[in-house]
Amino acid sequence: MLAHRTVCFTGHAGITLAGDAWGDASAAPVLLLPGGGQTRHSWRGTGRAIAHAGWQALALDARGHGDSAWAADGDYTIDAFAADLRAVVAALGRPPIVVGASLGGITALLAEGEAPGTAAAVVLVDVAARIEIAGAERVRAFMSAFPEGFASLEDAADAVAAYLPHRPRPRQLAGLTKSLRRRPDGRWRWHWDPRFLAGARPPAEIANPPRLAAAAAALTVPTLLVRGRKSDVLSEEGAAHFLGLVPHARYVDVSGAGHMVAGDRNDRFTDAVLEFLSDLRALPA
Repeated sequence: MLAHRTVCFTGHAGITLAGDAWGDASAAPVLLLPGGGQTRHSWRGTGRAIAHAGWQALALDARGHGDSAWAADGDYTIDAFAADLRAVVAALGRPPIVVGASLGGITALLAEGEAPGTAAAVVLVDVAARIEIAGAERVRAFMSAFPEGFASLEDAADAVAAYLPHRPRPRQLAGLTKSLRRRPDGRWRWHWDPRFLAGARPPAEIANPPRLAAAAAALTVPTLLVRGRKSDVLSEEGAAHFLGLVPHARYVDVSGAGHMVAGDRNDRFTDAVLEFLSDLRALPA
């Protein structure tokens, strides 16, 4: 049976980061970083598949998300997320392969690009040095649209279905409890610190093109860029721009997927990651 365990790391400034791990703890680590507003549970299927392939898969809740601690000082800047990643890498004792979606991808890009040696390889999921601000603003608008939460999981499912019309509405709602928490007043609220959005800079400032481009140009480790073909956050032009900065990078365009590639087409996404990992094993040490 595939080994599964919960893990805990200490991030920047002592913040506690919660995670799940699958596979042999002595195997080479693959660190999975979810997007803003997501939790580590979005990686469950991919994490298990990676572990089955002989790696150690670790999926982490970012600060202020899921079961990780909320930042006492409300620091949810991209530099804080990158510092958390570097602290986790130090605790692992070896550079992991880092797979990051959206915010997790920006975190991985900056952490490795600005401090080479953080990662053994990088997989960026629907994010690059140049993103479409209108698409990012649409994501932010959805995340901030329900400050009072939902009266029921049914209401939450309706909201998600309206936001992701290309996905079938889930019949089983239990999975939503991984992204929502029930408050004492009985209402369901998203599983993140409200200050994550309230104090966060807008996407146009977070996605600092010159800084991200400089980080991308500094990448020397094996790199994979995965785009959702229906994405309104990473365009074909944005992907091409990144590949121009990182000519050694591989590129996969996943049909039928939007910005949340792993959730939209987990089969195609996981296959792409497993192929990349398999080829890494073949590289000379």
